[in-house]
Formats: sequence, structure tokens, C-alpha cells
Amino acid sequence: MQLEMHLINALAKQGGGQGNYKRPNAQTASPARTKIPINRTTVNPAFRELIPKNSRSELSPEPGRGDEASDWRIKVSETEMNKIGNEQETSVNWPTVAFLIIFHLASLAALWFWSWPAIITAAVLLWVAGSLGIGMGWHRLLTHRGYKVPKVIEYFLVFCGALALEGGPIQWVTTHRIHHAHTDEEGDPHTPRDGRWWSHIGWVLVPPPQVMDQAQLQRYAPDLMNQRLYRWLNRFYCVPLIMLTVGLWAFGGWRVMLWGTFLRVTLGLHSTWLVNSATHLWGRRRFATNDDSKNNWWVALLSFGEGWHNNHHAHPTSARHGLAWYEIDVNWWGIRVMQFLRLAKAVKLVGLSNRAEA
Repeated sequence: MQLEMHLINALAKQGGGQGNYKRPNAQTASPARTKIPINRTTVNPAFRELIPKNSRSELSPEPGRGDEASDWRIKVSETEMNKIGNEQETSVNWPTVAFLIIFHLASLAALWFWSWPAIITAAVLLWVAGSLGIGMGWHRLLTHRGYKVPKVIEYFLVFCGALALEGGPIQWVTTHRIHHAHTDEEGDPHTPRDGRWWSHIGWVLVPPPQVMDQAQLQRYAPDLMNQRLYRWLNRFYCVPLIMLTVGLWAFGGWRVMLWGTFLRVTLGLHSTWLVNSATHLWGRRRFATNDDSKNNWWVALLSFGEGWHNNHHAHPTSARHGLAWYEIDVNWWGIRVMQFLRLAKAVKLVGLSNRAEA
């Protein structure tokens, strides 16, 4: 118990707390930054079909704005917010802490036992899991419905995402939709306004109740909760990676396994977490959004195009994040290839003609 409290207090100090852990609000975390007033009941019309009908009475469009550039909001009651705060003050996700320690130590060991087959395997799997799976599948397809594909292609992309070991698809989508609903304000699971360390990795060490609670999953991801395959994969998301790891060890040896699983997963996790942290801290803003999102070129390179974050928050349903010719977006290239092969349709796009300078 004492070790748990030491870890909680350490996270608090990194996030600006004073010992007894309590997530600071935007004003205390960033005193030099003025918190932008946001209507918590605003909802992007593009996401209304993803919300259960019995919850739509709590939604209202932002006055004077009906375009997809407006952030979508879902009202969170005071009781729910208190529950989030109380559980985060008293719990640490010890299985996740152990998992991260093991994978980081194994990743360091992999650097001393490299081979060209191991490096090539890790690079290919990093693209398969990070681009095909997380970027194209879990993010732009499942979360934002930026395009449509046949079910067999959707399931293939989703299982590729499971190889990244970032949790179950329903929990991942729920967390990200909550992030868009309350970007950089109270209720955002990983805003840097609660601390840079918190936004990068600290938030995964403390279990967020809005993801663990089945009612919240049903509320934020009803389109996935009503599909049996996604419910199964949300519980057993480790199975695809375990099978892959056994295969890598059996056919490639332990060097290929170290690089293809442990080092590759660790690099992929930090690439995703940099989107949560770095792109809300450093970069340039093309659009005047009501948050701290920024376009960050080096995060975009590491995450196959997810670093053009200000573009994304301005137009969340757009399948293309790199809007300018010089903004490298590998995930969009993959979607474009599927569109050329007539596998992707109803692709949602925006241009720079309606650009609003920040």
C-alpha cells in the first residue's frame, strides 16, 4: 500500500500536484495559459449517429456552428466526474505497471541482440500494427468513421491494431471519443494541462473508470458494443499478439521475437502516447480550435501521420490528416490505396479552402 501511494504521489508531482494525488485542473496545471470556456453539451453532428438514442436528449449543437470543425461534446454529470476523480486518487493499475517494466527491459535487451531479420521483422510489424491497425483501423475507421470498408477488411485492420497491445478496441475508441468530447478540459483522460508526464504515460498507470465502466462503453461506443466480435476482442485483445509472439519465436528465434514483439510494441506505444502529449504541447496551429492541438511533423513521422493533430481536431471525421502536400500522412496513403482498389468508399475529406488561421 505504501508503494502504491508513493507511485501516486510521484505522478501527482510530475503533473503539478502537491503530494496527495489529485489531478490538477487546467488553471493550476498551466497558470500562464487561460482556459478556454467551452460549452460541455456541444456535439459534432457527424458523431450524433454514434450516440445511443436515449442519450441524445443531453446533446445540443453549439450555437452558431453546425460544421464538422466544431468539437463534439457529451455532458458528463457531476456524479460521474466525482467518481473519476475518487478512483484515480486511490488506485494504480499494477498489471499495466508490471507489463510496461517488462517490455521496456526486454526492449533494452533487444538492442544488444540484433540481427537484420529481426530489424526487418520489427519494421514491418510496426507498420502493420501502427499504421494499418491503430491509425487506419482503430482511429480513422472505428473511432471517427472517416471511411467505409467491407467487414472483412474492417476486421483485418482491427486485428492488426490488436498487435499494438494498446488495450481492447472498444476501450480504445471510448477513450479517444471522450478525449474529443472534452479536449484539454476537465474530463479529458490525457491532457497535458494535467501534466506532461501524465499526458504521455501517467494516465495509463491509473485505471480510468470511464473506460472500465460498461455503461460508459455502451454510451460512447454503442456501434461497437452491439457486435460480438468486438466484445470478444475487447476482453481477449492479448490473444493475437501471443499467437504472433509464439510464431516469431518458432520460425525466427528469440532475437526476432525480442525485436518483433517487445521492442516493436514499446516503440509503438510511445509513438501513440506522443500524439496524446507532444501534439498538445509543441508544433504549429493551422486552425483556431478550442483546444491546444498542434501539428507536429516529427510526431507525424513516428506515428504514420497522426501528428497532424490540429488538422485532426479541426476536422475529426476527415480520413486525411496531412492536408498540405508536404504533410506526410502514411495512413492516408493506405486509405487512398484501398480507395483506388475500390475497397474503401464514402471517404470523408476536407480541404484548406475553409481554413481559419489560429
